[in-house]
Amino acid sequence: MADNGKDTADDPAAAQCNTDESGDEVSEETEEIQELQVADHETTDLDLQHGRIAKIENLEPLTQLETLGLRWNLIKKIENLTTLVNLRELELYDNQIEKLENLETLVNLEILDVSHNRIRKIEGLENLTKLKKLFLVSNKITKIENVDHLKELTMLELGDNRIRVIENLDGLAELNELYLGKNKITKIGGLDKLTKLNLLSMQSNRLIKIEGLDKLKELDQLYLASNGIETIENLSNNAALTTIELAANRIASLDNLEALVEVEEFWFNDNKVSDWKEVDKLKHMKSLKTVYFERNPIQKDPQYRNKLKLALPCLTQIDATLCR
Repeated sequence: MADNGKDTADDPAAAQCNTDESGDEVSEETEEIQELQVADHETTDLDLQHGRIAKIENLEPLTQLETLGLRWNLIKKIENLTTLVNLRELELYDNQIEKLENLETLVNLEILDVSHNRIRKIEGLENLTKLKKLFLVSNKITKIENVDHLKELTMLELGDNRIRVIENLDGLAELNELYLGKNKITKIGGLDKLTKLNLLSMQSNRLIKIEGLDKLKELDQLYLASNGIETIENLSNNAALTTIELAANRIASLDNLEALVEVEEFWFNDNKVSDWKEVDKLKHMKSLKTVYFERNPIQKDPQYRNKLKLALPCLTQIDATLCR
């Protein structure tokens, strides 16, 4: 926060602040934390959002608990969960957790969400072999690791981290959805064993080439927006695709899409298409309903919408507007 030059000794708000051990000011509001207390020991679902809870505690009697939601609290450590062996869903979204730990007894857990925390490493999941969905969005993770044993995992969400390489995923044969957006990945690879993958999201990375998708024949949705891709290529084995997002890249040509006959949505805004002959290359997509071409050079044409509709008569939506 910028110094406004005000003397805190004369500031009424400053009188309501204390100082922690490091010498930093801590407001009373920050200190007004709540103790986690539960009256009904037979409950199966417990949701304590925005509770200003600082510690996971007093849950030992809740042996029937199946769902525990602790979103938007002040929790710094995962602890005191050893008796919750029936827990199927644990949500710790938006807390202050720095480490994945003390999860060993949660052998029936199917959904774990520790997004928006301060985690630097994927670890402590050895016993969670029934896990189906793992959410670790917006942490400080630099490496994909220690998930290869999660044989039942169907969704892995690692967006908004610091990952540079796709690796250590070969054991996830049941994976349907993989989210890796907003990382630092420079190459698509390490996916050959994920033959059941339906959705791959890699927006806002550092990709310059479409590659490494040959084995993903069941891929239905592909999201590669906001990268540095210049050419559409290497998609001939992905004929099941119904949604393609290549927005905000550097692509001028719509070549190499002949094999994609099932496409229903084609997101291509913020690219470099300037020749209307390129749009004709989508005519084989008989199921195409939605296209986005805004902020391509062709949008400057006064007949932009009419020409798109004439070229692709099956369209029901152009950019954000429905066709009349």
